[in-house]
Order: sequence, then C-alpha cells, then structure tokens
Amino acid sequence: MNNKKLEAKDFITIGIFTALLFVTEMVVGMLGYLHPYVVAAYVVLLPLATSIPMMLFYTKIEKFGMLTIMAALLAIIMFVTGMGYLGAPLILIAGVVADLIAKSGDYKDFKKIAISYGIFSLWICANYFPVVVSATSYRQSLLEGGFSAEYADYLFKAINTKTIAILVIVCVISGFLGAFVGKAVVRKHFEKAGIA
Repeated sequence: MNNKKLEAKDFITIGIFTALLFVTEMVVGMLGYLHPYVVAAYVVLLPLATSIPMMLFYTKIEKFGMLTIMAALLAIIMFVTGMGYLGAPLILIAGVVADLIAKSGDYKDFKKIAISYGIFSLWICANYFPVVVSATSYRQSLLEGGFSAEYADYLFKAINTKTIAILVIVCVISGFLGAFVGKAVVRKHFEKAGIA
C-alpha cells in the first residue's frame, strides 16, 4: 500500500465519487415523495444504489483519509441541502471508522471492505436525525413545504425514537450486502473495461 500523503489526484477522485454518491442519493431521494415509508426504506435502497460507485471508489483507495474526507464532504452537503448539522457527528465517525477498517486490510481485503462500506453507509441515517431529534419543528417545516398532515403522520410512524435503532442496524446490513452487489457489477462491467 502507498503510505504517502494524499495528492491532488486523490482529492479529484474523492470529489468525483462524492458527486456520484450525492447524485445517486438525490435520485433515490426523489422516491420519498411517493410515500413516507419510502423515506424509511432509504436504509435499504441507498446502500444498494450507491454500492456500485462506492465499490468502484474502493478500488481507487490506497491511502488513509479518502473515506474520511468523503464523509466530511457528505456532512457539508447534508447541511447545505437543509438536513442540518445534527447528523454530522454520525457521518464523520462512520467515515473515520470505515476508513480504519478498510485500512486494516490495506484497502484490498474484500471482507473488510464490505464491513467498511456497511459502517460508511450510516451517513444515510443522518437524514433521520432532524425527524427524530427535532420532530415538532421538522413536522412544521414539512407542512410549510407543501406536504400533507397525512404524509407527516406516516413519516413519524416509520421514523421515531422507537424505530431508529432498527433503521441503523438495517442500514449497516444493507451496506454490507450491497458491497457484494457492487463488487459483482464492478467486476462484470468495469474491470473488463479496464476502469477498475
């Protein structure tokens, strides 16, 4: 493994894959308008949908810090796009832990990569922090944003203090399983093309 400091090309790679992750999140996120239960299902949908760009990203990682920086960028993006700062600590911790796990396998051990991605996927749960922590004001913002009271009711039935632990666990498991899906796609389509 290359132990040198991160270089310009590494930051470019981080930027490209963070953008891919965000675009994928936005596309899947639009499905949340269909029904609030879809929002709760992000913990399954997003780890699977983002598994392909993330597994491709893992093939580019050789140095510690790339996952951590991606997590920091995601925390900033979440804040800028209106999800607040409440989920930022979780995103950053997940990024550092995921980086350390992947590093322990020199970013080549797939079992550790799969576990790393499962942990990294916790950034998705940061979407739920405003719903759980500031429920009253978040509900009001939904109503002011044009959502119906029925939509808000269903959302809070699916995401609350009683369900958040389950959602977190499902998110990690979905990320772990998603790694295998992403790896299969990368191997089939990108390795043959010489991209990965």
